[in-house]
Amino acid sequence: MQDNILVIGSSGQIGSELVLELRKEYGDNNVIASDIVPSSEEIINSGPFELLNVTDFEKLLNIIKKHKINQVYLLAAILSAKAEKNQKNAWNLNVNSLLNLLDLAKEKIIKKIFWPSSIAVFGPNTEKKNTPQFSITEPNTIYGISKLVGERWCEYYFNQYQIDVVSLRYPGLIGWKSQPGGGTTDYAVEIFHEAIKNKNYKCFLKKDTTLPMMYMSDAINATLNIMQANANKIKIRSSYNIAGTSFCPNELYDEIKIHIPEFSITYTPDFRQKIADSWPDSLDDSLAKKHWNWKAKYDLKKMTVDMLKNLKKANQIK
Repeated sequence: MQDNILVIGSSGQIGSELVLELRKEYGDNNVIASDIVPSSEEIINSGPFELLNVTDFEKLLNIIKKHKINQVYLLAAILSAKAEKNQKNAWNLNVNSLLNLLDLAKEKIIKKIFWPSSIAVFGPNTEKKNTPQFSITEPNTIYGISKLVGERWCEYYFNQYQIDVVSLRYPGLIGWKSQPGGGTTDYAVEIFHEAIKNKNYKCFLKKDTTLPMMYMSDAINATLNIMQANANKIKIRSSYNIAGTSFCPNELYDEIKIHIPEFSITYTPDFRQKIADSWPDSLDDSLAKKHWNWKAKYDLKKMTVDMLKNLKKANQIK
C-alpha cells in the first residue's frame, strides 16, 4: 500500500526540512505539506500544500480523506518561550491536536503518527547530567507540561488501542533553512545569523548555560529512522531521549570566532534563563541506540562549519 504522508507544521524549523526529505524518499505527490501559514516556495512548488489550522478538526479530517493519508507527522506546536505568554492556546494546540489524531488512528482512519516531545518534560528536580530515559519529570513550564501530558497520551493509546505512535524528546535544534520559532534554545540559531550579518550578538542566556543540542540533519535522520524502524524494535511508546551534543553559549561563541575572528558577544539573560535552568545539561540516549540503532553524526565543530557554510551561501556572503 502506498504511503501518503501529511506533515502538519511544514513552515516550522523541523517541518521545512522534513517535508523535503520525505518527498525525496516517498515521492513529491505523496507527501502533503500543511501549515496555518504558507510554507516556503520550495515546499509549495515541489508538491501538494494545504492551509490548515490543526485545531480545526473538520478541516483536518477533510484533508486526511482527500489525500488518503495514512501517516501523519504532527509538528505544529507553540514552543517554550511563546507558550509562557499564550498558555491556553499552547495547551489547545500542543495537546488537543494530538488527541484528535490519536482518535483518528483509533478509528482506523490513519495508521501511524509521529509526535515530537522535548527535553522540556524534565524539570528542576531532574538530575541534570546524562539525564536517563526514565527520570523525574516535573516540568515547570506550560510547554513542558503539555509535552509530558502528550507523552502519557501516546503511551496510553498504544497500550489500550495498539496505536502505532512514536516520539522523540528533541533537544534544542539548530538549522539554517528557517528562522527560530520561539524556543529557549533559539539563541543557538540566532547567534549564527548575527555573526554573519552584524558580527555581534546579544545573548539572552548566561554564558555558562549548558543545554543538550542537535543539528537539524541529525534530528531529521532520527525522525525518519524511528518512523521506519520495525515496530517490534520500538520498546518505548512515550518518547525516546535522543542526544546530539551539549554546549553553552560561550563554547558556541568560541567555536564561531575561529571562523569569524571579529565576532563579539554580550550576555543579557531574560525570562528564558529560568526555563533553561530547569532543563538537563545532557541526555542519556543509550536506549534509542540499543533499540533502533540511533547515532548522531554532528558535534559542535562539525555543526558550526556546516551552519556557517550554508548561511553564507544562503545570504550570498563569501
